[in-house]
Amino acid sequence: MTHRTSLRARVLPAVAAAGVLVPVVAGAAPASAATAPQVSCTSGKAGLAAKLQKDITTALAGRAGTVAVGLRDRTTNTTCILRATTSYDSASIVKVTVLATLLWDAKKTNRYLTSREVGLATAMITKSDNGATTTLWKQLGVTKVKGFLTAAGMTRTVPGSGGYWGLTQINVTDEQRLLSLITAKNTVLSDNARAYILKLMGNVVTSQKWGTPAGAPASVSVHVKNGWLQRATRGWRVHSVGTFKGGGHDYTVSVLTDGNSTMNYGVSTIQAVAKVIHRDLIPTAPAASRYTPTTTPQEAYIAVPRG
Repeated sequence: MTHRTSLRARVLPAVAAAGVLVPVVAGAAPASAATAPQVSCTSGKAGLAAKLQKDITTALAGRAGTVAVGLRDRTTNTTCILRATTSYDSASIVKVTVLATLLWDAKKTNRYLTSREVGLATAMITKSDNGATTTLWKQLGVTKVKGFLTAAGMTRTVPGSGGYWGLTQINVTDEQRLLSLITAKNTVLSDNARAYILKLMGNVVTSQKWGTPAGAPASVSVHVKNGWLQRATRGWRVHSVGTFKGGGHDYTVSVLTDGNSTMNYGVSTIQAVAKVIHRDLIPTAPAASRYTPTTTPQEAYIAVPRG
């Protein structure tokens, strides 16, 4: 049986939520809350959807900015969404898509990556090297990136124009779709390609190990890619996507944010969400064994148009 809950959040701006099968409502909401955001969760495990919905909502209460959240746990058939289709400037999150496109394109011609491509891909993911990303983006071209997006079913992702890959428009639905392709057998990415992407995401430099891994138990494997970008409007975009396996669970998490006053503020918002997700999914893990991210988060600045 699937258990579902969709409660009104107290503070957040706006979210599209799916229909409710088994509603749990915490009292009547005032008329002004009619358009308030909602965290919508479903689960095959009794009580888990309601707990996740409550805890994610609490983690975001009072936080400024616009936050989108995606969670999927294959083991318990659990999902949570918040602003599933809201678009954000990708910043460095798009680098996973660039790597997936490179591997997908190589598969079509039945070839291995060259040593040059391996070097560029490694730098792009593990160190978030922007020069390497630009080189691969130009090599592939937007047409091939769009081809991969179509094959992957990432229908709402729009590649950045004019070479500005960091302004690719992304959303939680498509990021979760990409993480699903990376973590399960499919016809888009080969098993070797999936393993390679996970290997690089598992070897991210320490200063960039922040975000969705926060609070993950030591027994869980962690693969992450983060990104941030400051612009003249809507402040800092700060994002984190991760895959996690262990402790009897197999799950993916995407948290996208903008409107942050500083990078660290966005990081704190993401980590507040991540901590409750890991805790609710694997509550038996001792606190001392939970993953503590770097206290000095860093990312590489990416090029954007002036003005």
